[in-house]
Amino acid sequence: MTVEASPVLDEGDALRLLERGEFEIEGRLVDASNTTLRGFLTLDGVTTRCVYKPVRGERPLWDFPDGTLAGREVSAYLVSRATGWRVVPPTVLRDGPLGPGACQLWIDEPDDGEALVGFVPAFELPAGWFRIASARDEEGNAYALAHADDPRLVRMAVFDAVINNGDRKGGHVLVGAGGQVFGCDHGVSFNVDDKLRTVLWGWSRSRLPEEAVEVLERLGEALGGSLGEELAGHLTGAEVARTLERVGALLATRRFPTPSDDWPAVPWPPI
Repeated sequence: MTVEASPVLDEGDALRLLERGEFEIEGRLVDASNTTLRGFLTLDGVTTRCVYKPVRGERPLWDFPDGTLAGREVSAYLVSRATGWRVVPPTVLRDGPLGPGACQLWIDEPDDGEALVGFVPAFELPAGWFRIASARDEEGNAYALAHADDPRLVRMAVFDAVINNGDRKGGHVLVGAGGQVFGCDHGVSFNVDDKLRTVLWGWSRSRLPEEAVEVLERLGEALGGSLGEELAGHLTGAEVARTLERVGALLATRRFPTPSDDWPAVPWPPI
């Protein structure tokens, strides 16, 4: 089966396809550290691509309980949905060809799409970009790891602080059709310990925009109610409680977090 591009779906239709669609595996994404497969889902004559991460293909980690990464992917989507920012593509936990796993809508990136994060020549930093780290290539040329000062990334940075994302690489920032920015790969999130590791440090110590404050206030209320109950199906009680505490801390300071001294600030590789 071939699909030129995934159809444009509203969130409800996407969730129905993810939950009930007939599954066909297309291939494996070989660069992923855990088993990650791309496939097709078909329901009522509509076919779309998805990313499927079976629980049985998760690599054991010393700081996360075995078999919980798929649930963390779903939890990230639930928090994203509650913010209204659509930072994470629709994601569900369902049975697939290799058993239960996270199934997420595939995001097509246009060939001429904009880049918001990456390595750029050190002396040609685009206007309005933040320099995060310095690097050199094999020939000794100087580069900068940098990202745009863009409100779409601001939302992602706030979201990552809430879910305690331990792996926001540049390659996990996707710009879809219409310029909507999505994040993927949230399996190492929601730890009770401080694990925030990201390439989006450009606003560190800066004040949160008023929009973010309003969203965090609503999110805190939701975490104390129905959203907290939903997350409890995938996370421990302590992890749900710590998520609410992180929201409270952001509201108390009204500032973006700063890198921890106890944990690498930038993931490796960063892209």
